[in-house]
Amino acid sequence: MKKPELLAPAGSLEKGKLALLYGADAIYLGGKAFGLRAFAANFSLEEIREICEFAHARGKRVYVTVNIFPHNSDLPALPDYLRSLEAAGVDALLISDLGVWSIAREVVPHMHLHVSTQANTTNYATVRAWEKLGASRVVLARELSLEEIRQIRRKTEVELEVFVHGAMCISYSGRCLLSNYFTGRDSNRGACAQVCRWEFSLTEKNRPGQSFDVAEDERGTYILNSKDLCLMDYLPQLMEAGVSSLKIEGRMKSIHYVCSVVAAYRQAIDACFADPAHYTPPKVLKNELDKVSHRPYTTGFAVHRTGPEDQVYTTSSYEQTADFVALVKGYDSVTDRVTLEQRNNLKQGQELEVLTPSGERFSWVLEDMQDAEGQPITVAPHAQMVFTAKGDPRMEAWALVRRLHPKEKKL
Repeated sequence: MKKPELLAPAGSLEKGKLALLYGADAIYLGGKAFGLRAFAANFSLEEIREICEFAHARGKRVYVTVNIFPHNSDLPALPDYLRSLEAAGVDALLISDLGVWSIAREVVPHMHLHVSTQANTTNYATVRAWEKLGASRVVLARELSLEEIRQIRRKTEVELEVFVHGAMCISYSGRCLLSNYFTGRDSNRGACAQVCRWEFSLTEKNRPGQSFDVAEDERGTYILNSKDLCLMDYLPQLMEAGVSSLKIEGRMKSIHYVCSVVAAYRQAIDACFADPAHYTPPKVLKNELDKVSHRPYTTGFAVHRTGPEDQVYTTSSYEQTADFVALVKGYDSVTDRVTLEQRNNLKQGQELEVLTPSGERFSWVLEDMQDAEGQPITVAPHAQMVFTAKGDPRMEAWALVRRLHPKEKKL
């Protein structure tokens, strides 16, 4: 059994570097065009070159999404864009459209091509077809059970990638037109407005002007609001099934989300691979997944047939048990001071929690705060304000500082 790759989202250059530092083997990201996350802080070509150099220096990989469903007007600029990605050092492209695939095969013939989950691959015959077209990997649709994944693995040779964590699209592998209909923003060309998370009521043809809640809630009901996917408990089964890459959803997510989820899955995958027969995810790792902004968790289609329990009917809000308040810029062992960049309002005397890129977590009290000029302060109220405080030798650069919610148990 081969250890699967941990693949993390990178919505910006900073998030990409952090994902790699916190344990991802590879990251996937979008450029300024041809990707399905138009509102993420997508990468310029210069930033793609920079993140590729950063990743390759650490023996890691970078994949770029070229997974829109293009119209005629999108195609003229595509060949030069693909050549630019190849020149930047990209390791693979994620593609869902057969026309884009054909152009990529012609203009960057040596580039590894991965079939995006947007292609809705749900059976071994389709995987075989993509293999014949030169795919090096197929990202399977999220609507598959573990047994179906095993069957596909037994009948195919290409690498298989599976989503293990993150938001679930209500439409079949993301092929949705709700955003187009309600807002005019094309969800299949990178502009999804997430209309499925809106508050909905039903109307009946013969009762104009009347609306009916599907479930009792004074604000409406959220009939298309799926819980978030979490398959940390099922890593042994995924490894046994021969999955090559375990993917985390979330290019629109925060730094806190990316670092915390990647660190948790890094430790879980390593523990599972070392002893799959006795693997149970430690509670500290499950707690880690609760600290980030998320909806209640579900196993999606992997374990059982989905039902009402896999949807959230009463709210479209997220939940979390910790807030990201500062990013560590560096620790000075001579002065025993740590330099921090503020990411949320914080005050002297607060007991906080530190998460390091190695996955270590420890409590820390914020004391002896000073601004950039060395003047004493008691709060850091300004966005991304740089300040120093009495440190801890374990506070390496890129560590996150978090404030736990009152009900969250301390370490």
